[in-house]
Amino acid sequence: MGSRTFVSLMSETIDWMSTADAADYLGVQSRTLYRFIDEGRLPAYRFGRVIRLKRSDVDVFVQSCRIEPGTRIDTSSIASTTA
Repeated sequence: MGSRTFVSLMSETIDWMSTADAADYLGVQSRTLYRFIDEGRLPAYRFGRVIRLKRSDVDVFVQSCRIEPGTRIDTSSIASTTA
């Protein structure tokens, strides 16, 4: 996780994450992270050839994925591990 950079913008300090760091933080593969970005579910920023994510945006995304107690979970999209 050594590729994080801190930038001061006005009075706000931004904690930038690489896509690899963000995928690791979320526990998903890079391919899944890029899908979240492409679907507009997770904001990302391109600086030249580099894509970065704000840690605060990733944390908001995590909270938006929270399952409320008593909510029925649709398991039809989850691949079965038994054949």
